[in-house]
Amino acid sequence: MRTPNLIKSGLLVLGTVFAALSPTAIWADGGASSGESGACRIEVGPHLVHFTAYQPQLTGTAEYCSEIPETGNASIVFDYEGKALRHMTVEFEITKQPEGTRIFYKAPSTHPTGTFNTDVNFTMPGDYVAHVTLVNEGQTIDSHIPFKVGAHGGVSLSTYIVIGAVLMAIGYILYLSNPAFKAAVDRVTQRKVA
Repeated sequence: MRTPNLIKSGLLVLGTVFAALSPTAIWADGGASSGESGACRIEVGPHLVHFTAYQPQLTGTAEYCSEIPETGNASIVFDYEGKALRHMTVEFEITKQPEGTRIFYKAPSTHPTGTFNTDVNFTMPGDYVAHVTLVNEGQTIDSHIPFKVGAHGGVSLSTYIVIGAVLMAIGYILYLSNPAFKAAVDRVTQRKVA
């Protein structure tokens, strides 16, 4: 009987659709993808700091910088490019725009590993700015990078795409496994072709 093969085919189609349209794949271009890595850099005087955000509870290891897909918790990472900043005092701040409301602040300190990371809860969608301020030897240099959080509002685009893919896969499995449904679809498509 063909039913076990149809079930295997259907599961294979569903697995492929989910792998191709997972939120990680959909949102990966929202930030730190290879084509946008320059946009994730903050120039602090002659030094460079790489800004990256993650939402592992939603998208696994996908990296973002210019747009974080959803509100809620995000892991924020500032990586120093080069070793000079490791011995300097640096301050980090994230503000909500256009109000300038501070939602995160890390007082000036040194980071000998060259990395500073923290978790920030973004409760509102909108525009934000990550500030990196070098406070060293009486000199203060403030630089920043703008980014958006939850720009799509409500249900995310990835959710709609995954739902659509699941419905298409279910329809395909039904088409392969149900002769009456297959005959109805074939009649409709043959009318449109003729």
